[in-house]
This record gives sequence, structure tokens and C-alpha cells, in this order.
Amino acid sequence: MKTLRLWLRKEEIDPEALSGSTAVVIDVLLATTTLQAIVEGGACRVFPTGSMEEALRLHQSLDSPQVLTGGEEDGLLIDGFDCGPFPDEFGPDKVKGKDVVFLSTNGTRAIAGARSASRLLIACLRNAPSVARYLSETDSDDIYLICSGSKGRVSLEDTLCAAVILSRMDTRGWKLDDAAWLVREFGWTQQQKTGEILQQARVGRWFMQNDKADLLRYVGDIGASHSLIEVKNGRLHLLPPHPQSASPAEP
Repeated sequence: MKTLRLWLRKEEIDPEALSGSTAVVIDVLLATTTLQAIVEGGACRVFPTGSMEEALRLHQSLDSPQVLTGGEEDGLLIDGFDCGPFPDEFGPDKVKGKDVVFLSTNGTRAIAGARSASRLLIACLRNAPSVARYLSETDSDDIYLICSGSKGRVSLEDTLCAAVILSRMDTRGWKLDDAAWLVREFGWTQQQKTGEILQQARVGRWFMQNDKADLLRYVGDIGASHSLIEVKNGRLHLLPPHPQSASPAEP
């Protein structure tokens, strides 16, 4: 029997439990959304890093004018980095053919914490249906959805993304843990209110207060991307996309 477990905060990550599993890290606002944009923009190599020390060490070791640094630390721009954390900073004109070293407070640290998984993917609302289809068809018996959360707290937007994925999977015959069951129910009833939910989330409110409503709409565009992105050997790799997204499962 396949099992699916949901962790609502990166602090729940158990590297030993992840061994042999397929794991998906979610950080809707903003790391996994931005990392997806960087990959889709044609970057050569993309490195999500787990600490400032790792980011600086990697940047120094690459030692090339073709390397960009981006991200945030505690919600603030990082002194000396080329870009911040927003996806619209990483268009094709900026990243095509370049290497990108990226650091964030929650998302990239969650990715680093989940590296012991046999297969590790990233997800956001924009590619959630494709991730749901992939997970529905995987031959892995153990699946973990990992919400990054926000410095030890549950985040509404990450939980929403997990809900969208779960509600679009056919999990008949699977064993779901309590969190996955609860969040799947949330997805069946609430995913049509994505925009409203994002605006009510703590980080989403900051977007609205700082004239970034258009960017929040971009973040919340469910199914806009068919990209499947795997983390392997510390880098992001674009996998062949499924021809169509998974259909919602019936409650």
C-alpha cells in the first residue's frame, strides 16, 4: 500500500524517514515559485542553498561573471546579492545561460533538509496539477509533501498548495496521514478561492500592502506551468513534462 504524509513546517523534516521516498518541497511565497521561474527562464545551473555560508562558498567556487546570486534572508534583501526573491527579477533576459545561486529563509532550507529523499521535487501553485499527476503515477511507495512554512509556523499559502495537489490526486487505496486527509478536504472545498486565500495569508497581505497584487496573481495561477523540477546533486533539473495535468479526484 502506498503511503502519503504531509509535513506542514520544515521543522518536521526527518531525514531518516525520507530515505527511499519521493518528497516534494513547497514554498509558494516565494522560493519554489521563483526557482521554477529561474529554471523556465533558461538558467544553466540553479543551486538552492541551505545556508548563507553554503551560498557564499558556492558562489566563490563557481567564480564566474555568469553566476547570479538571489534570494532573501528573514524577508530582507541580502547585501551583495544580485537579485531579491521575486520571480519577476529572473526573466530570460536575466538568467538565460547563467548559473544561479539562490537562498531563502524557508524554502531552500527545506530543500536542503530533504536531500536524503530518493527523489526530491519542488512545487508551487503554478505547477501543482502537474505535480499531482506525477505523484499519482509514481512507483514510489512512500511520498512526503513538505510545506516550508514560515520560521516554525504553518503558512496558509503552502498548505493551500498541498491541498491543491492532494485534491487532484487519485489516492484510492493509499494510506494518508491525518494532516494529508485534513488538507485534502480543504482542497476540495477551497481551491476555487485561491486569490482570496493568498491575499489573507500573512505574506500575501504584505504583497497587497506593497503594490504587488499582480505578482500575487502570478503566484496563484494554478496550472499555468507544466514544469516538473527535480533537485539532484544540489541542482535543479527540468524533467520531461506530462502531457496534461491531473484531473481533480472526486471527494
